[in-house]
Amino acid sequence: MSEVTRILNEIDPGDPQAAEDLLPLVYDELRKLAAARLAQEKPGQTLQATALVHEAYLRLVGPANVARFENRGHFFAAAAEAMRRILVERARRRISLKGGGNAAREPLTDVEAEQEESDRQLLSIDTALAQLSRMDAQAAEVVKLRYFAGLTMDQTAAALGISSRTAYYAWQYARSWLRRELRRAEANG
Repeated sequence: MSEVTRILNEIDPGDPQAAEDLLPLVYDELRKLAAARLAQEKPGQTLQATALVHEAYLRLVGPANVARFENRGHFFAAAAEAMRRILVERARRRISLKGGGNAAREPLTDVEAEQEESDRQLLSIDTALAQLSRMDAQAAEVVKLRYFAGLTMDQTAAALGISSRTAYYAWQYARSWLRRELRRAEANG
Protein backbone atom coordinates (compact mmCIF):
# COMPACT_ATOMS: atom_id res chain seq x y z
CA MET A 1 0.00 0.00 0.00
CA SER A 2 1.46 3.36 -1.01
CA GLU A 3 1.82 6.24 1.42
CA VAL A 4 -0.87 8.16 -0.49
CA THR A 5 -3.34 5.25 -0.25
CA ARG A 6 -2.59 4.84 3.46
CA ILE A 7 -3.29 8.52 4.11
CA LEU A 8 -6.43 8.43 1.95
CA ASN A 9 -7.68 5.61 4.16
CA GLU A 10 -6.99 7.72 7.25
CA ILE A 11 -8.90 10.69 5.83
CA ASP A 12 -12.03 8.56 5.62
CA PRO A 13 -12.49 8.19 9.39
CA GLY A 14 -12.09 11.94 9.77
CA ASP A 15 -8.45 12.30 10.76
CA PRO A 16 -7.78 16.04 10.20
CA GLN A 17 -4.01 15.49 10.32
CA ALA A 18 -4.25 13.06 7.40
CA ALA A 19 -5.49 15.80 5.06
CA GLU A 20 -2.49 17.93 6.04
CA ASP A 21 -0.13 14.98 5.50
CA LEU A 22 -1.58 14.21 2.06
CA LEU A 23 -1.03 17.59 0.42
CA PRO A 24 2.79 17.49 0.29
CA LEU A 25 2.64 14.01 -1.26
CA VAL A 26 0.24 14.91 -4.08
CA TYR A 27 0.80 18.65 -4.54
CA ASP A 28 3.48 18.50 -7.23
CA GLU A 29 1.51 16.02 -9.30
CA LEU A 30 -1.72 18.00 -8.93
CA ARG A 31 0.14 21.19 -9.87
CA LYS A 32 1.48 19.55 -13.04
CA LEU A 33 -2.02 18.37 -13.96
CA ALA A 34 -3.47 21.83 -13.39
CA ALA A 35 -0.68 23.55 -15.33
CA ALA A 36 -1.14 21.15 -18.25
CA ARG A 37 -4.88 21.83 -18.31
CA LEU A 38 -4.51 25.59 -18.04
CA ALA A 39 -1.90 25.58 -20.81
CA GLN A 40 -4.70 24.47 -23.15
CA GLU A 41 -6.71 27.59 -22.35
CA LYS A 42 -6.66 30.63 -24.62
CA PRO A 43 -4.64 33.73 -23.65
CA GLY A 44 -6.25 35.90 -21.01
CA GLN A 45 -6.88 33.08 -18.55
CA THR A 46 -6.58 34.57 -15.08
CA LEU A 47 -6.77 31.37 -13.05
CA GLN A 48 -3.35 30.15 -11.96
CA ALA A 49 -2.47 26.48 -11.57
CA THR A 50 -1.80 26.97 -7.87
CA ALA A 51 -5.27 28.40 -7.28
CA LEU A 52 -6.87 25.58 -9.28
CA VAL A 53 -4.97 22.97 -7.25
CA HIS A 54 -5.93 24.55 -3.93
CA GLU A 55 -9.60 24.86 -4.83
CA ALA A 56 -9.73 21.29 -6.16
CA TYR A 57 -7.92 19.97 -3.08
CA LEU A 58 -10.34 21.70 -0.75
CA ARG A 59 -13.25 20.18 -2.65
CA LEU A 60 -11.68 16.75 -2.32
CA VAL A 61 -10.58 16.68 1.32
CA GLY A 62 -12.09 19.82 2.83
CA PRO A 63 -14.26 19.69 5.92
CA ALA A 64 -17.50 19.60 3.90
CA ASN A 65 -16.38 16.57 1.88
CA VAL A 66 -16.96 13.02 3.03
CA ALA A 67 -15.69 11.30 -0.12
CA ARG A 68 -13.82 8.04 0.19
CA PHE A 69 -10.89 7.30 -2.07
CA GLU A 70 -10.00 3.69 -2.73
CA ASN A 71 -6.48 4.39 -3.95
CA ARG A 72 -4.16 6.90 -5.59
CA GLY A 73 -5.78 6.45 -9.03
CA HIS A 74 -9.25 7.07 -7.63
CA PHE A 75 -8.00 10.22 -5.88
CA PHE A 76 -6.46 11.63 -9.08
CA ALA A 77 -9.58 10.77 -11.08
CA ALA A 78 -11.60 12.72 -8.50
CA ALA A 79 -9.08 15.57 -8.73
CA ALA A 80 -9.53 15.69 -12.51
CA GLU A 81 -13.29 15.86 -12.06
CA ALA A 82 -12.96 18.63 -9.46
CA MET A 83 -10.72 20.66 -11.79
CA ARG A 84 -13.18 20.17 -14.65
CA ARG A 85 -16.06 21.38 -12.52
CA ILE A 86 -14.12 24.41 -11.32
CA LEU A 87 -13.23 25.41 -14.89
CA VAL A 88 -16.81 24.88 -16.08
CA GLU A 89 -18.20 26.94 -13.18
CA ARG A 90 -15.75 29.76 -13.96
CA ALA A 91 -16.69 29.68 -17.64
CA ARG A 92 -20.42 29.84 -16.83
CA ARG A 93 -19.84 32.70 -14.40
CA ARG A 94 -17.79 34.68 -16.94
CA ILE A 95 -20.34 34.13 -19.71
CA SER A 96 -23.19 35.25 -17.46
CA LEU A 97 -21.24 38.39 -16.60
CA LYS A 98 -20.78 39.08 -20.32
CA GLY A 99 -24.55 39.31 -20.59
CA GLY A 100 -24.51 42.65 -18.83
CA GLY A 101 -25.84 42.62 -15.32
CA ASN A 102 -24.83 45.80 -13.56
CA ALA A 103 -21.30 45.77 -14.95
CA ALA A 104 -19.86 48.96 -16.41
CA ARG A 105 -19.40 48.98 -20.17
CA GLU A 106 -15.87 48.74 -21.46
CA PRO A 107 -14.55 48.33 -24.97
CA LEU A 108 -14.23 44.72 -26.03
CA THR A 109 -10.68 43.59 -26.73
CA ASP A 110 -9.54 40.66 -28.80
CA VAL A 111 -8.34 38.84 -25.69
CA GLU A 112 -11.76 39.12 -24.04
CA ALA A 113 -13.48 37.88 -27.18
CA GLU A 114 -11.08 34.92 -27.38
CA GLN A 115 -11.65 34.11 -23.71
CA GLU A 116 -15.43 34.20 -24.14
CA GLU A 117 -15.14 31.85 -27.12
CA SER A 118 -12.93 29.56 -25.04
CA ASP A 119 -15.52 29.61 -22.24
CA ARG A 120 -18.32 28.75 -24.66
CA GLN A 121 -16.24 25.94 -26.13
CA LEU A 122 -15.54 24.56 -22.64
CA LEU A 123 -19.26 24.61 -21.85
CA SER A 124 -20.04 22.86 -25.15
CA ILE A 125 -17.47 20.20 -24.34
CA ASP A 126 -18.96 19.78 -20.86
CA THR A 127 -22.47 19.34 -22.29
CA ALA A 128 -21.27 16.83 -24.87
CA LEU A 129 -19.26 15.02 -22.22
CA ALA A 130 -22.38 14.64 -20.07
CA GLN A 131 -24.15 13.04 -23.06
CA LEU A 132 -21.19 10.74 -23.70
CA SER A 133 -21.17 9.75 -20.03
CA ARG A 134 -24.73 8.49 -20.32
CA MET A 135 -23.76 6.37 -23.35
CA ASP A 136 -20.25 5.24 -22.39
CA ALA A 137 -19.15 6.15 -18.88
CA GLN A 138 -15.66 4.71 -19.31
CA ALA A 139 -14.97 6.74 -22.46
CA ALA A 140 -16.17 9.88 -20.68
CA GLU A 141 -13.83 9.17 -17.74
CA VAL A 142 -10.93 8.74 -20.15
CA VAL A 143 -11.70 12.17 -21.66
CA LYS A 144 -11.89 13.79 -18.23
CA LEU A 145 -8.54 12.40 -17.22
CA ARG A 146 -6.81 13.13 -20.53
CA TYR A 147 -8.37 16.50 -21.36
CA PHE A 148 -9.10 18.06 -18.01
CA ALA A 149 -6.30 16.57 -15.90
CA GLY A 150 -3.70 16.17 -18.65
CA LEU A 151 -2.83 12.58 -17.76
CA THR A 152 -0.91 10.45 -20.22
CA MET A 153 -2.57 7.38 -21.69
CA ASP A 154 -0.72 5.07 -19.28
CA GLN A 155 -1.61 7.26 -16.28
CA THR A 156 -5.25 7.31 -17.40
CA ALA A 157 -5.33 3.54 -17.75
CA ALA A 158 -3.78 3.10 -14.30
CA ALA A 159 -6.21 5.55 -12.71
CA LEU A 160 -9.19 3.70 -14.21
CA GLY A 161 -7.77 0.22 -13.66
CA ILE A 162 -7.91 -0.70 -17.35
CA SER A 163 -5.29 -1.65 -19.92
CA SER A 164 -3.53 1.04 -21.93
CA ARG A 165 -5.01 -0.45 -25.10
CA THR A 166 -8.56 -0.20 -23.70
CA ALA A 167 -7.88 3.39 -22.65
CA TYR A 168 -6.50 4.17 -26.11
CA TYR A 169 -9.56 2.78 -27.90
CA ALA A 170 -11.91 4.61 -25.52
CA TRP A 171 -9.95 7.83 -26.14
CA GLN A 172 -10.16 7.41 -29.93
CA TYR A 173 -13.88 6.67 -29.80
CA ALA A 174 -14.61 9.55 -27.42
CA ARG A 175 -12.62 12.07 -29.47
CA SER A 176 -14.47 11.11 -32.66
CA TRP A 177 -17.83 11.16 -30.93
CA LEU A 178 -17.15 14.52 -29.25
CA ARG A 179 -15.92 16.08 -32.52
CA ARG A 180 -19.14 15.03 -34.24
CA GLU A 181 -21.32 16.31 -31.41
CA LEU A 182 -19.47 19.63 -31.17
CA ARG A 183 -19.80 20.18 -34.93
CA ARG A 184 -23.50 19.35 -34.70
CA ALA A 185 -23.98 21.78 -31.78
CA GLU A 186 -22.06 24.50 -33.66
CA ALA A 187 -24.18 24.00 -36.80
CA ASN A 188 -27.39 24.25 -34.75
CA GLY A 189 -26.29 27.54 -33.32
